[in-house]
Amino acid sequence: MLRIQFNEELGRLHHDILAMGSRVEEDLRKALLALKTGDMDLVNEVKASDELVNALQMKIEDQTAMLIATQQPVARDLRELVTIFKVTDNLERIGDHAVHLAKAAKRLAEDPYPRPLDRLERMAEIDVAMVHDAVAAFLNQDENLARETASRDDTVDAEHKAFVQELLAYLKENPDKAQQATKLIATSSFLERLGDHVTNLCEAVVFMITGAHTELNE
Repeated sequence: MLRIQFNEELGRLHHDILAMGSRVEEDLRKALLALKTGDMDLVNEVKASDELVNALQMKIEDQTAMLIATQQPVARDLRELVTIFKVTDNLERIGDHAVHLAKAAKRLAEDPYPRPLDRLERMAEIDVAMVHDAVAAFLNQDENLARETASRDDTVDAEHKAFVQELLAYLKENPDKAQQATKLIATSSFLERLGDHVTNLCEAVVFMITGAHTELNE
């Protein structure tokens, strides 16, 4: 009977984690679209959604703590519950970066960058796909997917470095645009760190499945 109850509670936690991950993913998509189009309604939607993400994190973590206290799980079950805290923490931080990207979209609409933002957009697109697959890896207990997802962070890092170099060259030609260039570098850095949070999430999934602490993308 206790095992049935535990599985039911765990199923509810999985449902809420899927909801949290889906909302964060959707917020990133909206922020990226705002970056491309300058749509301020999307910017406001992303900002408002951040409170819902935070509320989901608190709900999931409270339920997880209660399950640990009442069911006293061990071994594999305990690892999964501990992993949930890591998953929600990183999803919340990723949600914060979605807000940063939305704010960047607003600034760029007010002061447009005269060159294509292809690299920034590619970083965001890769990040969105990574978030989706990292959550799927957790829910499906898929170690291979977790590792493959984390490996994509190398591409995000490379795009970030290339974009910073592009901005430094732009700044050299347009020294009066220092403020704009600095904000764009900060935006790129947020997207780069977003990839790091997905990697952290994937490392937590590998730990949940194997019991081994593994650094991915060293």
